Amino acid sequence: MNRQRSLLHPSSEGEGRSVRFAGYAAVFDTPDRGGDVIRKGAFGARVRRVPLLWQHRGEPVGMIETIGEDTRGLRVTGRVDAPDLAAMVAKGAVTGLSFGYRVRDARHGRWRELNALELCEVSLVARPMQALARVHAVAEGTLPPFTQ
Repeated sequence: MNRQRSLLHPSSEGEGRSVRFAGYAAVFDTPDRGGDVIRKGAFGARVRRVPLLWQHRGEPVGMIETIGEDTRGLRVTGRVDAPDLAAMVAKGAVTGLSFGYRVRDARHGRWRELNALELCEVSLVARPMQALARVHAVAEGTLPPFTQ
């Protein structure tokens, strides 16, 4: 198996270990590098579960276990099953989080204020659009429970 394939695809041979993580895929009221600001409530009262991707592409590399808005942003916990990517997350080499979306409501001004979004996916990324959208905890066992 070549390195690119093992980074992006879960192991079918039991090699490597899954890694669980928690972090924020989005932080409210903070401009990103593209000039967008996500407002509290943009994801809706109930956020549906979406796939976990690497760099917004390809097949899922694990799964999002919990997802929802809290006072800070869009908090996620997930599991990375792709062996090489899991190892990089465990070592802190990959800490960026991001999300794919469709805009349902936005207001234009100094920043584009995103007031309503349809969430399509969450991705681990090398460089997030929002500097604060990061993995904050990593474990091979259990993580603290998600609370809103």
